[in-house]
Amino acid sequence: MTTLAVFDLDGTLVDTPRGITETFTAVFTAAGRQAPPAAQIRATIGLPLETAFSQLMAVAPHDEQVTQAVRHYQEAFRDIVLPRAAHLLFPGVTDGLTALRDEGIVLAVATSKFRANADALLAAAGIDSYFHMVVGADEVTHPKPHPASGQMILDKLAVPAERAAMVGDTTHDMLMAHACGMRSIGVTYGVHSEQQLRAARPTAVAHTFSDVLAHIKASVSPR
Repeated sequence: MTTLAVFDLDGTLVDTPRGITETFTAVFTAAGRQAPPAAQIRATIGLPLETAFSQLMAVAPHDEQVTQAVRHYQEAFRDIVLPRAAHLLFPGVTDGLTALRDEGIVLAVATSKFRANADALLAAAGIDSYFHMVVGADEVTHPKPHPASGQMILDKLAVPAERAAMVGDTTHDMLMAHACGMRSIGVTYGVHSEQQLRAARPTAVAHTFSDVLAHIKASVSPR
């Protein structure tokens, strides 16, 4: 029977949080606004861009300021983060994805990034070929933590939820997994702390990508 591992992208596969914070700061600076503190920006990572800018700017998600900020962010992201992508993979990611693929486990990505940005980052990091499917925040009506992204992947790849695991660094990922009926693996090396992750009741907690592999193989490997 087919088994599936679904990954978040930022803070799970690629160490982009610092670059994301720099990109947000650049957008605020270019608009002549005072950028929020780095910790405040970092706390929004894992949310859709519209939601993040809405919170940081204290305006409605559909405000024109948010629309412009999102557009400028996408442009700045290509200049600031993509050139570094190959060097930002967390230790063990490439070898780990290869091992999972060789085990016959289907791999997918569910991200709060827009699909085009996710595809660009995966390609720049050199890992795009590993994934059967990528779902971005702009492809669903309700992004994470809503179950829509995960459910789209399960339905499209025809994998039952009990044969799937979600790997992510935020509580949004854990909550999405719960809502879909998937197992969940929280990684502690990303944005949310281990305490925050455990509060969302993950199936397992991983401190390294090697730990991720062990938990995936234990929970969804073909038998």
